[in-house]
Amino acid sequence: MTGVGVPAFAVVPGAQVQAVLAGREKELVELVEATYRLHGAGGTVNPPSYFLRFPDRPTARAIALPASLGGARAVDGIKWISSFPDNVAAGLPRASAVLILNDHDTGYPVACLESSVISATRTAASAAAAADWLSRSRPRPARVGFVGTGLIARYVHTFLVGTGWSFDEVGVHDLDPGSAAGFRAYLARSGTAAAVTVHEEAGDLIRGSDLVVFATVAARPHVHDRSWFAHGPLVLHLSLRDLAPEVLLDAVNVVDDVEHCLTAGTSPHLAEQLTGSRDFVAGTLDDVLSGRVTIPPDATVVFSPFGLGVLDLAVGRFVYDAVAGAGELRVVEDFFSELRRHG
Repeated sequence: MTGVGVPAFAVVPGAQVQAVLAGREKELVELVEATYRLHGAGGTVNPPSYFLRFPDRPTARAIALPASLGGARAVDGIKWISSFPDNVAAGLPRASAVLILNDHDTGYPVACLESSVISATRTAASAAAAADWLSRSRPRPARVGFVGTGLIARYVHTFLVGTGWSFDEVGVHDLDPGSAAGFRAYLARSGTAAAVTVHEEAGDLIRGSDLVVFATVAARPHVHDRSWFAHGPLVLHLSLRDLAPEVLLDAVNVVDDVEHCLTAGTSPHLAEQLTGSRDFVAGTLDDVLSGRVTIPPDATVVFSPFGLGVLDLAVGRFVYDAVAGAGELRVVEDFFSELRRHG
């Protein structure tokens, strides 16, 4: 991605992506934090995500996330990610994705990367960063609960542990008993010393957790009881549509980007529609990183990240640079063939 000229085009498969990212949780959380700061300073372009929905498959969707990342490692691109919840019953992951990186100088695409791992990584790194910064004014949570136990939950747990977190108790809740059992088996393989409890009711898990991670495929709020949060937990509301507006209105709310998060029927969007105001949003995670927003020590705190395309670009660029630096790019020869304006 340097200089003017037609760049080579490469395909980076998932195995290479995983090999680059494995075991680098601290480095990736730092990268995500730096990207949030760059975004907050106006060094990015992050248009609204575009949702493609299907009348014949109402639970499915595909989302386009175009973005441009400035700074020393500038890059443009787009993530194209599909979410087909029915895949799970067939034994397939719910989400699949690709990320296209475009050369900053020419606009030519330079790489197509398998991106379900990149997407899960940036989500988990964002969650770990939020858990760290939003808990600095209170005792560090020692009891974590996961509502929804798919790939994202696994990545979030991996990133929390990889950035120094340890837990006395881990709660698990999923509407699918098989998924809950699979996540419990993952926890056992991870070597956790925590006591693991599978909860049949989400309320029992929430009341017994200081840190709650929502990673479901919920399309509308299913958690309405504000009393479940009376103990003031830190909530990572990654799936965005689990909490009723009334729950958010009782909490300190932090988002990744106000304009992006308060759209598309998310819980914060519903809270805005209910109140006619955005006053319930305390600020962004960048506001917390920069000290513009202070988190009280005893309130329920909810982090609702819409998921910014610039984070995918940052992680994708990180992967591309590592693979290119190792001389392992799988270049597609003659991908661009019509290179003379007049033949």
